Amino acid sequence: MTDKINRVVLAYSGGLDTSVILKWLQQTYGCEVVTFTADLGQGEELEPARRKAERAGVRPEHIFIDDLRETFVKDYVFPMMRANALYEGLYLLGTSIARPLIAKRQIEIARQVNADAVSHGATGKGNDQVRFELGYYALAPDIKVIAPWREWDLTSRTRLIEFAEKHQIEVAKDKRGEAPFSTDANILHTSSEGKVLEDPWEEVPDYVYSRTANPEDAPNTPEFITIDFEAGDGVALNGEGMSPATLLAKLNDLGRTHGIGRLDLVENRFVGMKSRGMYETPGGTIYHLAHRGIEQLTLDRGAAHLKDELAPRYAELVYNGFWFSPEREMLQAAIDHSQAKVTGTVRLKLYKGGVYVIGRKSPYSLYSEKVVTFEDDQGAYDQRDAAGFIKLNALRLRLLGRRDQG
Repeated sequence: MTDKINRVVLAYSGGLDTSVILKWLQQTYGCEVVTFTADLGQGEELEPARRKAERAGVRPEHIFIDDLRETFVKDYVFPMMRANALYEGLYLLGTSIARPLIAKRQIEIARQVNADAVSHGATGKGNDQVRFELGYYALAPDIKVIAPWREWDLTSRTRLIEFAEKHQIEVAKDKRGEAPFSTDANILHTSSEGKVLEDPWEEVPDYVYSRTANPEDAPNTPEFITIDFEAGDGVALNGEGMSPATLLAKLNDLGRTHGIGRLDLVENRFVGMKSRGMYETPGGTIYHLAHRGIEQLTLDRGAAHLKDELAPRYAELVYNGFWFSPEREMLQAAIDHSQAKVTGTVRLKLYKGGVYVIGRKSPYSLYSEKVVTFEDDQGAYDQRDAAGFIKLNALRLRLLGRRDQG
């Protein structure tokens, strides 16, 4: 017996899964469905989602399509990039970081339209169900969550297609067989999982890649660019000021051309299993390395090393869906404090899948050529001071050595 639901806000892409979910919600719960489609820069035309929702009986005033690209990059991607967050040392968290924004907007819409529940299309095997629902509950503790993949008996793509055809739901031609792989995209990345990627021994087929040129086919001449940072955030490309989303989009174009940002990863999902995915993060890869480049000049060693200790924990929180947790907010406050003087310009070389920091400058640089020079430093550094420094640090080692050799 299902709980009585009058109105539900569905995270809706217009694809096969969420189109089936829309009809299933109407039938199973006898409720009114409100659709929410987020433009996070996935590069798809979103108006077809509006038309599909209308054909499914959703009232026009209950179809929400929001352009959230600037909000996504400014308030989610950039704060994460300030932390240099990499999950398991490699993954730039492109899917993970999008989920809290979608969840937040869904809850806002639910309040606006007086909905009883929210719903998503994530399966019961993946991380996204956790990310969406932790977001929902953090922002609306008493909200009802409907996760169809954990409730219905449509356990295969074949069953989904049969349901869709029975109810005159449009099925894209490339979905009439088993899809070769599934994808998720936004302005930060594209991820691909499943089917042809499930054997971790087999190389990712070239046709899976959609955001990057094959590095082997990339230009034979390197391209040189500069990125300007202010207080830890990118503000300009090649001297031209840009909004966060515009900057990331331009870097994506550069990364695509030069085959930058491919990652073949076997990762540990929060739910316990390992999965193999292919990620393309062209602009984000360039940006991440540039940000580390400017931090090299401007962060004190203690702050820099502490940040490197915090980054894996921060990344794990984002990956596991705890964006709205107090511990992530505490880490963010510390990270953002460190960024006050992370300002300056980084010069990079892009070449056949590689990103190389080749220059950096900052008005807040802690680098002193006068101190570090191999030439005469004119007394800026007294090398004799090192003797005492070394002896004090060696004291415990010498005591250990005498004991153990005695």
